[in-house]
Amino acid sequence: MAQINVTDLTFHYENSFDNIFEHVSFSIDTNWKLGFVGRNGKGKTTFLNLLLGKEEYTGSISTSTVFDYFPYKVEDAWLAECVAELVDRWKAECELWRVICELDKLDTDAEILYRPFGTLSHGERTKVMLAVLFSGDNNFLLIDEPTNHLDRDSRETVKNYLMQKKGFILVSHDRDLLDACVDHVLVLNRATIEVQAGNFSSWWENKVKKDHFSEMENEKHRKEIVKLEKAADRISRWAEKSESTKIGFDPRKEPDRCASTRAYIGAKTKKMQSRVMQIENRIEREIEEKEGLLQDIEKPVDLKIMPMKHYKETLVSARDFSIRYRDAEDALFENLSFEIKHGERVFLNGNNGCGKSSLIKAILAMADGKKFDMAKEAVGNMELGGSFAVAPNLVVSYINQDTSYLKGNIKDFCRDGNLDESLFCAILRQLDMDRVQFVKNIEDYSEGQKKKVLIAASLMTSAHLYIWDEPLNYIDVFSRMQIEKLLEEYAPTMLIVEHDVRFREKISTKVIEIG
Repeated sequence: MAQINVTDLTFHYENSFDNIFEHVSFSIDTNWKLGFVGRNGKGKTTFLNLLLGKEEYTGSISTSTVFDYFPYKVEDAWLAECVAELVDRWKAECELWRVICELDKLDTDAEILYRPFGTLSHGERTKVMLAVLFSGDNNFLLIDEPTNHLDRDSRETVKNYLMQKKGFILVSHDRDLLDACVDHVLVLNRATIEVQAGNFSSWWENKVKKDHFSEMENEKHRKEIVKLEKAADRISRWAEKSESTKIGFDPRKEPDRCASTRAYIGAKTKKMQSRVMQIENRIEREIEEKEGLLQDIEKPVDLKIMPMKHYKETLVSARDFSIRYRDAEDALFENLSFEIKHGERVFLNGNNGCGKSSLIKAILAMADGKKFDMAKEAVGNMELGGSFAVAPNLVVSYINQDTSYLKGNIKDFCRDGNLDESLFCAILRQLDMDRVQFVKNIEDYSEGQKKKVLIAASLMTSAHLYIWDEPLNYIDVFSRMQIEKLLEEYAPTMLIVEHDVRFREKISTKVIEIG
């Protein structure tokens, strides 16, 4: 067991106006299962890079432990190499038999080590990397969002695996994963950093109570400030009135106004003025305390969406529907029957590769005005079978799971998408994106910030049907809760692919199982 002591840590990126960390101090134990939580762009991955020594900083990070990081780097040239060869690149001292033992705990056959890495699914790549990660000795492991792009079964496998482990920092926005796998949380609040025992839900419960107390105290301070300001004004006017009686009198008319009287009035006035200064100092203290109370409160702005009502109740219908790629022997799926009706929030569920994204492609193509004779036509290289219909003139707002195509700046993005730039930036601010990001190119954004760009664009678009393909990958916990509230309030018609268990339980009205 060792300690990681962070003392007076300060860091900013070159050409950045603001510090990511400023005079931060805390300690963590390498025996902990530590969940790392914070808004997108607040510095979670940056902190992991500081631990790894990849960036220069001021202050100190002292520890005797050795760090290892997930996910491992994979260059394009390595994709053709078998996994066993990459193991040596990632962790030179790693013994292959240990990797095989860890793969067994991940319900994965050892034959995967002898397949080209480029042929592995997202889930298989994650499992291989985790097996290598936990095959070393005495390393403190830095695990950065391991469940992104994973299907339900793979997420469950990773969760069960990490539950058996300790000695790691887990960066994740998956509340179910955090609750199951961590015993401490490290939280990047708006203005402070805190370390607390427990999982995400216990921390969140404490935070809600703390925020409520802070808001009550803030209200108390606000009322006290108003009272003090009124008292200060009243006493100040009394002092001015008293002072005015000290001078400017006619001795013939006021023979009793002697020097001692004037001295008395002067002393009284001085006392009143001193009292005013005391009250003003107290006001400053009250304001100072008031400002400190609200610095870490998460109070997301309510988002809005503009769904349209279609004249048809059923927007998409399928009966005995199938999709097969022309160069494939087997269909992705067959005999699929479902309907999407107005007001439903339908989740597509199935393992990676079962055809969820292909089904979305077919809906988008038909909504775009293309007509298909199911027996003769195809969407691209997809052959469609059975009965499949989309309501006429259906307007769809689509979020792609891929963000790699995003280029240029916000102005370019809004112009190309015919979006109002001011409103678009306002929505991004509501999603807690800093204004400083608006002058950057989108390709330089974090993955979470790129997803927020796509979400903001979708929220601005009036549509009959919202199709979101893994919208929450990389999106922070607070924004997920914000989006949940939005969808519950406005109840737009949606088709969603998303493996976040908490999100699906809260939002879905229907689940379509594929495969």
